[in-house]
Amino acid sequence: MKIAVARGDGIGPEIMEAVLKIFKSNKVPLEYEEVEMGKWVFDNGYNNGMTPKAKETIESLGILFKGPMETPKGKGVKSINVTARKTWNTFANIRTFKSLHGVDTVFSKAGIPVDITVVRENIEDTYGGIEHMLTHDVALSRRFITRPGSLQVIRYAFELASQKKARRITCGHKANIMKITDGLFLECFYEVAKEFPDLKADDVIVDDLCMKLVTRPDTFDVIVLTNLQGDIVSDLCAGLVGGLGFAPSANIGDHISIFEAVHGTAPDIAGKNIANPTALLLSGLSMLRHLGLTENAAIIENALLYTLESGVHTADFGDKTIPPVNTTAFAEAIIANFGKLPQSGAREIIPNKPGTPVPMKLKSNPMLVSQESAEEKIVGVDLFIESDELPEAIAAKCKRHAGVKFQLINISNRGTQVWPTGSVYTNLVNQYNVRFESIDEEPLNQQDIIGLYVSMSGNFKICSLELLNQWGDKKGYSLAQGQ
Repeated sequence: MKIAVARGDGIGPEIMEAVLKIFKSNKVPLEYEEVEMGKWVFDNGYNNGMTPKAKETIESLGILFKGPMETPKGKGVKSINVTARKTWNTFANIRTFKSLHGVDTVFSKAGIPVDITVVRENIEDTYGGIEHMLTHDVALSRRFITRPGSLQVIRYAFELASQKKARRITCGHKANIMKITDGLFLECFYEVAKEFPDLKADDVIVDDLCMKLVTRPDTFDVIVLTNLQGDIVSDLCAGLVGGLGFAPSANIGDHISIFEAVHGTAPDIAGKNIANPTALLLSGLSMLRHLGLTENAAIIENALLYTLESGVHTADFGDKTIPPVNTTAFAEAIIANFGKLPQSGAREIIPNKPGTPVPMKLKSNPMLVSQESAEEKIVGVDLFIESDELPEAIAAKCKRHAGVKFQLINISNRGTQVWPTGSVYTNLVNQYNVRFESIDEEPLNQQDIIGLYVSMSGNFKICSLELLNQWGDKKGYSLAQGQ
């Protein structure tokens, strides 16, 4: 099998060289085609951080193994890491956090083992990076949570938990506040849970989840979260086992998958041959298992664990009374320990059953659409307007534009209702949400909305609008605080 390899920036080439040396010494049956990605590619005018040839190669091979990469700051370009994950729809980010012998943490010293798998939705949420300045004082970021995207990653998490024979699968969320977006994600979680009756499924509000993770991490097994919350919780979990230097990452898609180290490029130590390759090696082992190379993965992981138990370490961790080794020596120590078993956590040697990573050639973009639960109707509109007037003055003007189809329901500022009721102690900014609904719940069409928009634009700059959709009796919009 042939896979694409991107060595990365900073310490990337050094740690990638160490990992590939380990793989080659273990006779891992892979060929490697190097692709050009990262900072120097940005600097040469490719705004997506990869050359066209690199994109073509990755799409033809189906697997990318990459080192850490830097996105130039202040140039308006998107993160190469996020771009790669989203371009190839690697919808599930898998990070496994396990206590490692020789990596001292609060929990290892207390004899509390950590073995947590975080499954993070990888495509949607605020990572769409869709942002606008509505006024000179007000910025907006759009957050997309979709039913098909949520079902895709959640079902993968349940399948992974089932294969792992997990004790528990937990959904982390903030549905108590974001009732529609996180509410949809949570709804999908329990919808999929019905297909796996043997798994204990529960949910925890994400702030409570973080508190519980740093007090009793051993009570969690598999956790599935939305993109931003999953990113934060993943790094928190990395801290439980010694940091990002021990955190592998796999980005799984239907056609293309990416395996990478998620730590930084560490330019301050680049070229000194002292970087720790463990995270990239663990990510590589996830890749080998994904490809069915389970025997190679187990032998290498057992050698890594045996090496750690022997006290061999790089400068960033380990027993300070034992001199650290450099990157090359760390890799050579692992190679020398092939065939040896650690005292704890030894992996079972399962014969290889290699599959093929070559993706299906697609002729068009896959469209993910679920069945509507009921007939959709438009029942109103939220108009986001710019104004530095007070709510009563705004309401008086809005009522003149309501006509015979609309009624002004409420006005909110930063999500808090300020009309028809509110408080003079609520600070205001110069952007309001004015909500109109249809009279007697009569259905509206887009022409009605456009007519109201045109009328209102005579008094206000309208920054944006959102339709108030309803499916049967289910409202597709939230209420303002205090409404």
